[in-house]
Amino acid sequence: MERNIKELVQRMTLEEKAGMCSGLDFWHLKGVERLDIPSIMVTDGPHGLRKQDSSADHLGLMASVPATCFPSAAGLASSWDTELARQVGVALGEECQAEDVAVLLGPGVNIKRSPLGGRNFEYFSEDPLLSTRMAAGHIKGVQSQGVGTSLKHFAVNNQEERRMSIDAVVDERTLREIYLASFEGAVKDAQPWTVMNSYNKVNGTYAGENEWLLTDILKDEWGHEGIVVSDWGAVNERADALAAGMELEMPASGGIGERKVIDAVENGELSLEKLDRAVERLLTLIFKAVDHKKENATYDKEEHHQLARKVSSESMVLLKNEEGILPLQREGSVALIGAFARKPRFQGGGSSHINPTQVDDIVDEMTRVAGEEVELSYAPGYRIEADDVDESLMADAIQTAQAADTAIVFVGLPDRYESEGYDRSHLRLPDNHIRLIEEVAKVQPRVIVVLSNGSPVEMPWLPKVQAVLEAYLGGQAVGGAIADLLYGEVNPSGKLAETFPAQLSHNPSYLNFPGEGDRVDYREGIFVGYRYYDTKQIDPLFPFGYGLSYTTFEYADLTVNRTELTDQDEVQVSVRVTNTGDRAGKEIVQLYIRDVESTVIRPAKELKAFAKIQLEPGESKVIGFTLDKRSFAYCNVDMKDWHVETGEFEIQVGSSSRDIHLHTRVTVESTATFIPTYTRNSTLGDIQRDPANKKLLEQALKQFQEASGFGGDDAGDHADMMDAMMKYMPLRALVAFSGGAMNEEDMNELLEKLNNKDHGIRA
Repeated sequence: MERNIKELVQRMTLEEKAGMCSGLDFWHLKGVERLDIPSIMVTDGPHGLRKQDSSADHLGLMASVPATCFPSAAGLASSWDTELARQVGVALGEECQAEDVAVLLGPGVNIKRSPLGGRNFEYFSEDPLLSTRMAAGHIKGVQSQGVGTSLKHFAVNNQEERRMSIDAVVDERTLREIYLASFEGAVKDAQPWTVMNSYNKVNGTYAGENEWLLTDILKDEWGHEGIVVSDWGAVNERADALAAGMELEMPASGGIGERKVIDAVENGELSLEKLDRAVERLLTLIFKAVDHKKENATYDKEEHHQLARKVSSESMVLLKNEEGILPLQREGSVALIGAFARKPRFQGGGSSHINPTQVDDIVDEMTRVAGEEVELSYAPGYRIEADDVDESLMADAIQTAQAADTAIVFVGLPDRYESEGYDRSHLRLPDNHIRLIEEVAKVQPRVIVVLSNGSPVEMPWLPKVQAVLEAYLGGQAVGGAIADLLYGEVNPSGKLAETFPAQLSHNPSYLNFPGEGDRVDYREGIFVGYRYYDTKQIDPLFPFGYGLSYTTFEYADLTVNRTELTDQDEVQVSVRVTNTGDRAGKEIVQLYIRDVESTVIRPAKELKAFAKIQLEPGESKVIGFTLDKRSFAYCNVDMKDWHVETGEFEIQVGSSSRDIHLHTRVTVESTATFIPTYTRNSTLGDIQRDPANKKLLEQALKQFQEASGFGGDDAGDHADMMDAMMKYMPLRALVAFSGGAMNEEDMNELLEKLNNKDHGIRA
């Protein structure tokens, strides 16, 4: 339906305009009845619909209507399957339509700076490319159903401690390459209807009042067409936030927020034009939701449950499989040990907590999939609500495990270990879970561990077990998915979207997390996750991109369509992958780029492309990737642009960041030019980077060397030292050491020539 939004805004009173910019209540936007502007509902996600009924608590944290609980983002990202993310989004959109929800609050793309982050289970990855591609798939799926999304939490929200007051201090290059990049691609590719700003400050300014973030970058640079909504309660000064680009305050502020907006307009602190633009964006969102509303919408609960099972099985990661203990044979006896087998941990805590339509019992699902020839037994082994060891439960578990041919131990992190609102303090499993693994391993040589957790854990017990399956927080169908994988109904294909460190102190943020008082410094810079471990050559417990399969894959024939190109060209890369095993399986092919020689600090490698492919036994496929300027570039803050330095780049293709099978090189020539301004403190080496400048310096250097005896042909054995000293010598030093051969006037004359040369420096 066509509407004249601008005309509608002009018909509104100042009070109505200001009112539109704050919520009606906890979950609804305001409407204007006299102008036929309706109220619409938003509600929590991201891995399920958390719509509260009318009797729920006012804080919005308790009972919600039943909905499908899909795997959380930590698990979904481990599928590396953007199409699967889209399918989940479609299902979520269908459920939103059935419940008259206009906007689902998700997905979350904040980077996993530290494995201690309490909300890491809601976020995709430590890598911005993987995060944005999974998020874009999710957004496209939800919005294909006429339901909006809310990309969150913008920006640099990487911890729960002091999240509403902490100041995240980050240099611009790190922001651009790591923390903003995880939003940029999703905004440009999928256009989420809304973006949610975070609670924290970014370099001294609250994210919700940061005009550079919300307007200069998000709206003007990236072209976001929707609105910015505050995280719930993330408003400091309402008028300042609106001026910066935050259109909507949530939840309702009891009239306080709109009164501040009115006062700011009336006293000239906020222009009416800015308010009108905000209301135009809000009305566009509201009417988009209204126009896409599907009447009498329904969804198939069982169909969505089966999709959740598929997604869960695609997302789990097989971390260890000694002597091919998995998949299990349908014979003999199997002991299922651990209370999680009856009460699975399938989702995280906090605002994303879903009321599932049903939940698989792992023991029941294992019984169904195993078949009648397998004798299954169960023992709880520990109490979920406590960390201390219950000796009676332990003794029973040991006896049950000893009597079986194989023991499967179900352990992980209980709800209280990781949640929105607080960070973890360590990477350990509960003491009773660790003790259970160790005691079972003493009496049973065939031990399989199944982990249910939202983020990495330490594994001191790893050498004592034969197999480990990382199930993450696998959603309501986690039980069926685990059974499918353990018995080979599904071949594991997930790979880690985050590094599992051998110990917490190895993490690059270790010394600067969670900060001091209300300030946290991101001193590790761009070296987040595998970028740090691989560059520092620290062996992790399990690397980024790692995951095993029940089959094997061979990589061959890595080719590029050109070996020399400019930064304005694209290069096509292809590689052949063959399934060399006897089972059908899926492989995640990962492409990394290494800058062979750079004048700036860069990681050893960075993920630039990936693809998930399915292969039958003996089947081969050629996978193609396209690399462009951004694939080779870093953020040059001085140039205010993405910049590629002329030189060689190594293209690496492999099955994890630490398992590179093939590599080749291309030479990229930069087309960027810039005219630097030289001063008396510019070094001779920097000036000589341009051949024309080098010629200008030759005579001055010759005079200097003749007069001072510094360097030159007589340097002899000290030539290398002299050359190095000259390279980093500031121009002014020529005056100081020339013995009068060069004076200030000569230097200034030389500077004038250098700064007025009609040429640029090839970058």
